[in-house]
Amino acid sequence: MEKTVIMSLGGSVIAPDNIDIKFLKEFKCIVENFVKKSHKFAIYCGGGITARNYQKAASKIIKLNNEELDWLGIYATKLNAYLMKAIFKENAEDIIVENPTENIAFEKKIIIAAGWLPGCSTDYDAVLLAKNLKINTIINMSNVDYVYDADPKKNKDAKIFENMAWHQYRKIAGRKWKAGLNMPFDPIAAKEAENSKLKVYIIGKDLKNFENLLNNKKFKGTVIE
Repeated sequence: MEKTVIMSLGGSVIAPDNIDIKFLKEFKCIVENFVKKSHKFAIYCGGGITARNYQKAASKIIKLNNEELDWLGIYATKLNAYLMKAIFKENAEDIIVENPTENIAFEKKIIIAAGWLPGCSTDYDAVLLAKNLKINTIINMSNVDYVYDADPKKNKDAKIFENMAWHQYRKIAGRKWKAGLNMPFDPIAAKEAENSKLKVYIIGKDLKNFENLLNNKKFKGTVIE
């Protein structure tokens, strides 16, 4: 039976500093193995450090508003998306999705998507795409392995959540979006996911862990629903 997997793939795992070729090779291999098992993948690419570097550079030269900063981030997602489309080559649709609400031809096994409009991250776009394709789960892969109740880099006693409700997550994430915001799942996306009764898996960049999740085996991460 064919299964469609919606992913929000963080720019932080595509290019954490330089482009992570080892990660991308292994990611490609896993995805294509599951494609052979009748899976389809819709992969929304984030902007990550590339977006933030452009936003920081521009902000040091001239004062930009949130929308202008967002557009810089959106174009960074397009760069990452074109990289991903090139990697998957003949398995990927020729067109990169930008508007996740439009009628989408999904005839090949993989579709790649990039940022659409200011005011949110590609997490929100992935939620809209999931609704459009009538899929009720999203895998969010980034450099964050769980949702914590505090920043684990600043607080070694930060609590891990393995399962949580959307209202719990939204208390941690807040309610507002700011260009360059670095959260496991952006606040605008969280609100839409809650309203749409979607389930989101927050996992890190461990690809064996990703494979376990796809195989319905025990995995490390947070489930929000």
